[in-house]
Amino acid sequence: MNILVTRPDERGQELVDLLQQQQIFAIHQPLFTIESGRELPLLPSLFSQLNEGDYVFAVSKNAVDFAHQTMTQTGFKFRSDLHYFSVGQRTATYFAGKSEQAVKYPICFENSEGLLELPEMQNIQGKNIVILRAETGREFFAKEAVKRGASVQNVECYRRVPSAENLSEKLSLAKRVGIDTIIVTSSEILASLIENTVDEDKDWLLSCKLIVIGHRIATIAKQSGWGSDKIVVSPKADNQTILAVLTELQ
Repeated sequence: MNILVTRPDERGQELVDLLQQQQIFAIHQPLFTIESGRELPLLPSLFSQLNEGDYVFAVSKNAVDFAHQTMTQTGFKFRSDLHYFSVGQRTATYFAGKSEQAVKYPICFENSEGLLELPEMQNIQGKNIVILRAETGREFFAKEAVKRGASVQNVECYRRVPSAENLSEKLSLAKRVGIDTIIVTSSEILASLIENTVDEDKDWLLSCKLIVIGHRIATIAKQSGWGSDKIVVSPKADNQTILAVLTELQ
């Protein structure tokens, strides 16, 4: 098993290091770099306008990092009279540490559907919900919250920028070194992977096993040409869970 890790930033390199400790060949080729978002300056004013009991939802550690940095630099703190949420345990723990507030998350299903099943989400008529996120992302939670009567505002805390020139050549190199398994942790990464693979390498790409985070990405992969036998769904997005999935496959 030869693995391509596309997860950006230090978490991608951390996963490569964990795999190499298990004597599994892996290379790190992020498809994006992460930069600060254009709407970060809005945060202090936005937080001050929220009502007691309103909700703040962070989609990732990147969103938490940039939001916390902005709040700190402007002399603001995360208000103690608001409710804080995240999709996964790891992000929730990280968010709690940065915000110094309790952060709730769904235990059984770490996704938007699980978040919407939390007791706190059953009566949100009139609530204001701020979503700390990237420039794009899944809209399901926001749309469902609006249907339930909440007012939702997305805040672009970070943005994804193509990570390198000659990305198609780097993916061709991955083919030549024998990569047969690819870690895909977002639909944006999957789209970039397809877009930056040249036509003569498409058969190789579709022959690779994909380790994806969640059934939604698995569905997109199937629609893009991967067979069901080539797709493995990791139950959670953290590196330790992905490592366990890969170790079992090996």
